[in-house]
Amino acid sequence: MSNNRIKLGMVGGGRDAFIGAVHRIASRIDDQFELVAGCFSSTAEKSKASGADLGLPEDRVYSDFTEMAKREGRLKNGIDAVAIVTPNHVHYPAAREFLKRGIHVICDKPLTSTLADAKKLVKAAEASNAAFVLTHNYTGYPLIRQAREMVASGELGNIRVVQVEYPQDWLSEPLESTGQKQAGWRTDPAKSGAGGSIGDIGTHAYNLARFVTGLTLDSLCADMQRFVEGRELDDNAHVLLRFEGGARGMLWSSQVAPGNENGLRIRVFGTKGGIEWLQEDPNKLWFTPLGEPKRLLTRNGAGIGEASMAVSRIPAGHPEGYLEGFATIYNEAAQTIRAMQNGEPDPGLPYPTVHDGLEGVAFVDACVRSSSRDGAWVRLAI
Repeated sequence: MSNNRIKLGMVGGGRDAFIGAVHRIASRIDDQFELVAGCFSSTAEKSKASGADLGLPEDRVYSDFTEMAKREGRLKNGIDAVAIVTPNHVHYPAAREFLKRGIHVICDKPLTSTLADAKKLVKAAEASNAAFVLTHNYTGYPLIRQAREMVASGELGNIRVVQVEYPQDWLSEPLESTGQKQAGWRTDPAKSGAGGSIGDIGTHAYNLARFVTGLTLDSLCADMQRFVEGRELDDNAHVLLRFEGGARGMLWSSQVAPGNENGLRIRVFGTKGGIEWLQEDPNKLWFTPLGEPKRLLTRNGAGIGEASMAVSRIPAGHPEGYLEGFATIYNEAAQTIRAMQNGEPDPGLPYPTVHDGLEGVAFVDACVRSSSRDGAWVRLAI
């Protein structure tokens, strides 16, 4: 199988980096990728040590992503794809270098730290002959695919109300002042961008609402707070959403909500019924047809549609979750990459793309603009 695996490189994700390990595990779950190279840190010594931890040969471990892109692009057996798992401000320059060389990009969200960079990255992706995949991993959960299928098939009727939230509590105190790496860059506008909680987890909530419902945003009204003294970016945000066609929504993102770990939740209500899904209990989807008892749908259980079954790996009753959601994105990326390598048509899989990433960054930009104008209604600047 080794010769048939897609050769993967990685930028970022070195020692002590949570998300890098997640991507590496996810890339291996369906046995489609093999990590063969990487630039795991901007520090040469740390990158080298991280590469050694992963069993990579020294000549395939780099201290500079531009050097990596140039050399891997020239190698006969160079990487086919690269996973970019750095802080937000590195996404654009790193992705640009690999796209230039026709290397497929799998990028962590948000797409970039600024709207200007997001727009430039869209152009770079469109000019390249490479695929661009954005890892909004929650879109890969089987019951999120079920919810999307139910909405699209009209089981909920015309959508009226969308409520989505993502509360956490880990930044309830000024953790960034202790030297904690994750807190440090996520609260630093130079690395994270203009959004704090809204950029880190609010973009997940917004993307999930758009993915499940298929609705197009018309305008939004945001009220963002920095509750922790001295913090430069928001740690809590409330956003009202107006969708084209008349549906209305509410979005809450918070990293200062004690008792919440990763409480991503979506509820969608239409003229015929409603659904509810919670990320911390991802193998269940509640469906209530109007005027009928509430029904529990379970992953791979009775009444589950093809879209959900297609991304479910194990029998009903065995839990699938976070890592498998990431793996679904990687598996769909692999299918697209193989189709491109073989000159076959794009399989048209529903993973998030560079255009979804642009919309996510534009969402953050619009929230910041709205909140700075005391909650004025604004549109996305794309």
